Amino acid sequence: MRTATARTIPNWAWALSAVAVLITLTIGVSIGAVTIAPNVVWSEISNQLFGNSTLGTTSNTTIIWQLRLPRVLLAFVVGSMLASAGCAYQGTFRNPLADPYLLGVSAGAGLGATIAIFYGTGTSKFLLPIAAFAGALGAVLLTYSLGRSAIAGRSSTALVLAGVAVASLLTAIQTLLQQQNTDKIREIYAWVLGRLSTSGWQDLVVITPYVTVCILVLLRYRRVLDVFAVGDEEALTMGLPVGRARGAIIVAASLGTAAAVSVTGLIGFVGIIVPHILRLIVGNSYRILLPLSIIYGGIFLVFADVLARTILAPQEISIGVVTALLGAPFFLFVLGSSKNGSVT
Repeated sequence: MRTATARTIPNWAWALSAVAVLITLTIGVSIGAVTIAPNVVWSEISNQLFGNSTLGTTSNTTIIWQLRLPRVLLAFVVGSMLASAGCAYQGTFRNPLADPYLLGVSAGAGLGATIAIFYGTGTSKFLLPIAAFAGALGAVLLTYSLGRSAIAGRSSTALVLAGVAVASLLTAIQTLLQQQNTDKIREIYAWVLGRLSTSGWQDLVVITPYVTVCILVLLRYRRVLDVFAVGDEEALTMGLPVGRARGAIIVAASLGTAAAVSVTGLIGFVGIIVPHILRLIVGNSYRILLPLSIIYGGIFLVFADVLARTILAPQEISIGVVTALLGAPFFLFVLGSSKNGSVT
């Protein structure tokens, strides 16, 4: 497959992506139990920001500004982080199956967040990303160590098998904690399934600084990810500090994932679906693949949230269930493709 370069993506494609983001956010805010016309959505947002709107009602203001807009923006931020983390892991480990969910990172973050919920105070929400990060980083380091030391450590599936084992272990520990703290099982269960229904502006404020810094770090190393594709020895001969660069990418992807899942719960397969669809379109260059994963990861999760809210309305499905239903078949497709050598 031809590798994409910066010159292969025209300016109009970036402009089209910006328009797609605006359309996605509009649809996400408009659709729900009460449908609101797009012009009313933007009028109400304009009214809140600039005080110059004459359309809409008080109920519309409450629905848009207090309920849907923070939820949609949170879905976009989380989707951007999960997709970019998956893309970065795939480039760092040179493995098309690498993903925060499949590498055990999400399970590690989940264990850390569970411990924070069980043993923290009611005001410990701002500490959740820190606890989740500790679990996420420990999980990814353990997974990578096991994958490298395995007999088939350099095959395309060894790392994923190690991730499954680590995730199973951490999930078992999390289950043990749940059994000892039955009074908070409902809260943890809702968190594990992934949810945006209780999200508000506070959640967005909590994770945005983490996600912003992590995405900027990943973008800083997007050209390095292309160098990793030639192998560590070749990268060293080119003067690249492989260990330091790989460590920075892993820490940034893990911290961002931990921050995301600490407020939304476990949302899987975003890091598999989005980068691979984009790879089929624009090629393998991370200079382009990573920025596009940020954009379209957000778009993907907003639409997944719309499905979660509407497919069985008025009942709402956990967003983690929606992404799993979409992602599991796609993962099998990627697994088959990687065995045939068609996915790199």
